[in-house]
Amino acid sequence: MVLIWMGVLIFCLLAEAATTQLLSIWFAAGALAAMVAAWAGGNLFVQLLCFAVLSALLLIFVRPMTSSLLQGKRSATNADRIIGQKAVVTEEINNRAATGQVHLMGQYWTARAQDDTIIPVGTTVEICTISGVKAIVRVCAEEIKEAV
Repeated sequence: MVLIWMGVLIFCLLAEAATTQLLSIWFAAGALAAMVAAWAGGNLFVQLLCFAVLSALLLIFVRPMTSSLLQGKRSATNADRIIGQKAVVTEEINNRAATGQVHLMGQYWTARAQDDTIIPVGTTVEICTISGVKAIVRVCAEEIKEAV
């Protein structure tokens, strides 16, 4: 039985190395406990109990802590700071023609309209989001009121 548990242990370690999801590592620890129980002369029930209990306890209590440590915190990029900012259209924004550019904070950004409207040069827009290297914009409420 020791060799069988060693096989389960190796399989779990290889699976963990292939996925890096911190899931099968806990089963590897359970297989190690079962292997020790088999080596100590425990019957199959004791071995399975060691495997199941230790694996379950590690999954329930240790995995959440280690997962949060490995994920880390998402850090904002410089591009994130333009979201919500006002910009001026410097090249007509036309999604169908794949044209458009805005200027804000001393930089020019390729821009696309959020709702496929054509936005003329000189219009003040608000940056809604970033998609790749393009700013997705919408016309500011002030611009809409002035047009009416």
